Amino acid sequence: MKLYAQKSTIDYIVSATPMGEIEGFPVRPGMFDVNGAMVLPNGVNFTVHTHYGTYCELLLFHKGEEEPYAVLPFPEAYKIGDVYSMIVFGLDIEQFEYAYRIDGPYDPDKGLLFDRKKVLLDPYARAIVANRTWGEKKRGDYHARVVKDLFDWGDMPQSSREMSDLVIYELHVRGFTADPSSGVKHRGTFAGLKEKIPYLKKLGINAVELMPIFEFDETVNTRERNGKKLIEYWGYNTVGFFAPNSCYASSPEKEYNCEGTELKELIRELHENEIEVILDVVFNHTAEGNERGPMFSFKGFDNKIYYMLTPAGNYYNFSGCGNTLNCNHPVVQQMILECLRYWIVNYRVDGFRFDLASILGRNEDGSPMNNPPLLKSLAYDPLLRNVKLIAEVWDAGGMYQVGCFPASRRWAEWNGRYRDSLRAFLKGNNWESWNAAWSISGSGDLYGGFYPDYNGSYAGYNSCVNFFTCHDGFTLYDLYAYNEKHNEENGWDNTDGNDDNRSWNCGVEGDTNDPEVLKLRFRMIRNACAILMCSRGTPMFLAGDEFGNTQYGNNNCYCQDNEMSWLDWSLLEKNHELFEFFRFMIQYRQEHAVIRKRLPDAVCGMDPLHMHNLNADDMTIPRDARTLSVSFAGYDKQKGKDDMVYVSVNTYWEDVEITLPNLNKKGAWYLSVNTYGDGDGRYYYKEGEETQIDGKFILRPRSVAVFTGREF
Repeated sequence: MKLYAQKSTIDYIVSATPMGEIEGFPVRPGMFDVNGAMVLPNGVNFTVHTHYGTYCELLLFHKGEEEPYAVLPFPEAYKIGDVYSMIVFGLDIEQFEYAYRIDGPYDPDKGLLFDRKKVLLDPYARAIVANRTWGEKKRGDYHARVVKDLFDWGDMPQSSREMSDLVIYELHVRGFTADPSSGVKHRGTFAGLKEKIPYLKKLGINAVELMPIFEFDETVNTRERNGKKLIEYWGYNTVGFFAPNSCYASSPEKEYNCEGTELKELIRELHENEIEVILDVVFNHTAEGNERGPMFSFKGFDNKIYYMLTPAGNYYNFSGCGNTLNCNHPVVQQMILECLRYWIVNYRVDGFRFDLASILGRNEDGSPMNNPPLLKSLAYDPLLRNVKLIAEVWDAGGMYQVGCFPASRRWAEWNGRYRDSLRAFLKGNNWESWNAAWSISGSGDLYGGFYPDYNGSYAGYNSCVNFFTCHDGFTLYDLYAYNEKHNEENGWDNTDGNDDNRSWNCGVEGDTNDPEVLKLRFRMIRNACAILMCSRGTPMFLAGDEFGNTQYGNNNCYCQDNEMSWLDWSLLEKNHELFEFFRFMIQYRQEHAVIRKRLPDAVCGMDPLHMHNLNADDMTIPRDARTLSVSFAGYDKQKGKDDMVYVSVNTYWEDVEITLPNLNKKGAWYLSVNTYGDGDGRYYYKEGEETQIDGKFILRPRSVAVFTGREF
């Protein structure tokens, strides 16, 4: 009896030799457990799978051509289970593109849409050829390229920062530098963003959250409005999950087989500047849309598997975008896991923010699951162990899971209550006072850990991402310049976008030259910034908020690829004072670990965390409080002294006197931040410049004050 040792993948790559010929190409069965296309020393391995399909053929194209120069059917012997795999020898990956055609039953009522004539993009494509430039519709079908990863990451270590130590800066790669005022050479690209790294470093943030950078089709639903072309600018219409958006590259890749080099260079330089990279990923739907949408990949491979379908074969639409990815089907689970692993290993990203993540917890029939297998597998995957996982914990189907997202002790959540309650409280809705106080304190009522352990265990303050603004909604300036949304330029008669903005125009709707109104607006912006940076949890803010960027009241700029969405960098000089305030507050947060996490008990005896009424000794906040305070205290072992911070918020339109905690002659309080100002244009004070406060303080109208406690 002969014993055959199983060949390792490496042996296979090195020693594989042809066993047959198809259409003049030497071939042999490939590596069935390696999805996608993989370059070998002597050929290329192509592996795809389809459950309901009955026939598969590989199409090879010359670069830029629409008709294949070769069609290679997969023999039955080149199939195991649902997987087709074939090595094609003698291919030069710089000289061709590829796609597939799949045949099978066509029965729409059962969700089966196979069409042997359709050219299909590999779901695992690492580089996608769209044959277009930004904003132009693709010419012909999507093709893929085979890539060889030649990028050397060296021995760059993975970040060890905790979530609570991050200050996240959400930005759109194109919109960040597209405007001429950005002053960069490569506007609207990965390279353009790289040019702005010194600015990010100066601002002080340590994480960027990039809005979708996977290959997407911004030309879906292109239309005209008042002479402007409206497109799907934000990028939430994914074409392929494994490939970076080719239109974000500043020029064609230096080497045809090194796709993604510009993005990798960006990520490496961000890391070298101690800035983490979080990707906004869209696993809730794809660009194939509903029954009227195109078929270019997933529908043609296995429509019934990749999408949630009704019993009649129609698409469930929990995404609001036509279809819903069937995330908890084992095949789709596997693809998502492989995708995240790919971006971690090959692009060294530090985390993922999951758009409409509640969909990830829906069963194949659309019903919510108590313990979704996808979320559990991502939470415990070894390669994802130290990666940040952030969920937008709602979807367009009505699920809202703030504080109750499954596997929340591994996942962080966008804290929608923080946004809503503090927006409302700051503008004067005093009935939100309790929710506002809880939110500043770390939302312990939602996430637990009101007094979290300081021994390194995962606690509530690692579970929430606090924010006032994000891409979806008003900018921070617009939050205090508009009472109502103004989305008329989107072409939907102002019916799109959120109506519950909890904004306040400070007396005048939109643009104004009134100095008192502008003074109040910028004070309200400083209030929001100060509270955000002094709240327990992970702060996030929208790019441009730090210098008063505006979208002119549009709170749904998804289709505006123009000055409405692009950052106006001239405002940086105009509102430089605001920029410096943001810088200070970010630095202040980083200097005070007690804001970010529970420390050992303070030597002075002050409690670790409390909410306070006007008098610090009164720790019961009235239901309709206009003024409240939150205190943080603990012993900072690194500094060898107590760390104490007292944050006070006055939403009333008159002065209010407050009493600070009594430090029992062991220390004193110093005024570090006063958003009302001192009359000389000063809103913050560095250590050594502060004024000592003796017990009582007058909080000016609609202002925030931050006090630092120091031992004698």
